[in-house]
Amino acid sequence: MKFLRWLLIPFSLIYGLVVGIRNWCYNRGIFKSTGFDMPVIVVGNLDVGGAGKSPMTEYLVRLLKANYKIATLSRGYGRATKGFLMATAESKASDIGDEPAQFKHKFHDIDVAVCEKRVDGVEQLKDNHDVIILDDAYQHRALEPGMSILLFDYSRVNEPHFLLPAGNLRESFGGRKRADVIIISKCPASLTDLDQGRVIKRIKSYPHQSLFFTTINYLPAQTLDGTTVANTIDSQTTVFLLTGIANPKPLLAHLKKQTQLVIHHNYPDHHRFSLKNISKLADDFSACSSQKKVIITTEKDAQRLGEQDLLPMVKKLPVWVLPIGISFLNNGQQQFDELIQTYVRQY
Repeated sequence: MKFLRWLLIPFSLIYGLVVGIRNWCYNRGIFKSTGFDMPVIVVGNLDVGGAGKSPMTEYLVRLLKANYKIATLSRGYGRATKGFLMATAESKASDIGDEPAQFKHKFHDIDVAVCEKRVDGVEQLKDNHDVIILDDAYQHRALEPGMSILLFDYSRVNEPHFLLPAGNLRESFGGRKRADVIIISKCPASLTDLDQGRVIKRIKSYPHQSLFFTTINYLPAQTLDGTTVANTIDSQTTVFLLTGIANPKPLLAHLKKQTQLVIHHNYPDHHRFSLKNISKLADDFSACSSQKKVIITTEKDAQRLGEQDLLPMVKKLPVWVLPIGISFLNNGQQQFDELIQTYVRQY
């Protein structure tokens, strides 16, 4: 696989040239970038795949929603619809995308919208909201955010800075300069000062940027309808793990601290589960002779299990959803909260 990536470097050079010219045009004002006279916060990353954008977006929602009317805006990756769409309680992942469906499922009291053209989306939302949070829009240069939060997955910080398709970067590492805040996400909770120093040296943040370290905070398991599960996982429990996310390794490692009996049904990021997929899961679960067994999935994957053609089979299975949050290392939460709240208050 590494050899194949080396062969793809010429294509990465072409890709990098195109992206570099595009960014240069935006930086010089040749391409128009639209700003708004209201708090607009972008959460994003340079890599393809998951760096914890959704938990960060949810953290911002929880931080601000008591005092401001909040809307989240996403592209709605993988949805079957087009254009601007407001989510409702009945919206499915196929209508609005995985992450927006997750946001609406968890936060009934905020507005969740999707639109491929983020400027158009903000135009539709700005008159009726105090703050708009854009999930995964760091590369959407047509919109000029008031604050950009850029996430780096700790486990990938030391990887070579290769652009697509040889590497995983959507744009050059220099693109980090546009960020106001840099978050090193998914860190070990016991991350040492020495390890943090190595990361800081690798990231090379700019003087105008604030840098924070966060770790995943696994919350109590729930049923698909949101009820907290009273049972626990122990060394005798067989866990059937169902994922269709970019990086399931942290979740897998978390579960294996509790039991080594983990059977992973692993699919690509944003995979649309089919009846065949769920039938295989159900058959494997039924064939397992363990006296204590359960199916666990992520919040994002749970949204795709709610499609009408899957529900009859899914409802027959003991599926637990494992929510996640984030915790700041180095007592950084207060500083981060004040940074966000100060930005929002200036409007």
